[in-house]
Amino acid sequence: MWESYKNGFSAYLQLEKSLSNNSIEAYIRDIEKLTGFMQLKSIQKSPAEITLQDLQQFIKWIAELNMTASSQARVISGLKAFYKYCQTEQITVKDPTLLLEAPKLKRALPDTLSFEEIELIIAQVDQSKPEGVRNKALLETMYSCGLRVSEAVELKISQLYLDVGFVRVVGKGDKERLIPIGRDAIKHINIYRETVRSHMVIKKGEEDILFLNRRGSRMTRVMIFLIIKDLVNKARIKKNISPHTFRHSFATHLVEGGADLRAVQEMLGHESITTTEIYTHLNREYLRDTLQRFHPGFK
Repeated sequence: MWESYKNGFSAYLQLEKSLSNNSIEAYIRDIEKLTGFMQLKSIQKSPAEITLQDLQQFIKWIAELNMTASSQARVISGLKAFYKYCQTEQITVKDPTLLLEAPKLKRALPDTLSFEEIELIIAQVDQSKPEGVRNKALLETMYSCGLRVSEAVELKISQLYLDVGFVRVVGKGDKERLIPIGRDAIKHINIYRETVRSHMVIKKGEEDILFLNRRGSRMTRVMIFLIIKDLVNKARIKKNISPHTFRHSFATHLVEGGADLRAVQEMLGHESITTTEIYTHLNREYLRDTLQRFHPGFK
């Protein structure tokens, strides 16, 4: 019964909200959790018949399945988006999610790497191999530009303006932004293109993609995750590191260096400044740590 609502919601997210396929799939999974709960409890209701009490029971149920507070909040966010769609399409008159409360979240500060740790990780790349030359260029670019891993995967040659030191990135919701790129990243992109990429057999349709796997197709996000995990192990760094850590570190180093928060927001492609403000919290932690370590009156 809910299949047509899910299909309509999916189309709405794609056409009206311009969300990526990954984001749409995440929202649909939230609704599927609800319909799974309804099936289990033999609740046969349409979206218009669902009450706040039904949703509260559902949230209680997912909490009992040991779903983390952040995951519960993510599901509630999905339900709220779904009911916004239902009201837009006049499927429902009332929104049962209005009084639905998400669990209080402790805003976790992500692990970051110091500049020296970034250098140490990149130094583990074996540049005697073609994939090593590519990986060096990839990691230098991700750190230099603060790219999301999805943006690195999709980066196109036609989006590079290396002669003037910029790259054009297509981020979430197909929003474009211009980001300055550093000299080291430019140097290693050029080395990769001239010595490795120019000798590859490139799959049809992938000719404009910058970073390619050995089969001539674009790399996957999982592949980049595994490359970084391997290098972190080799560097013997005991932190929870993912491709996103390079982006966190890029932003943290800018804020620590005194960069204007609006400029950081622009470079990261954050829609809201509040998302960028997490780096001011990181910066305060850094300042406190520095004071505790070096200030004689702060002991």
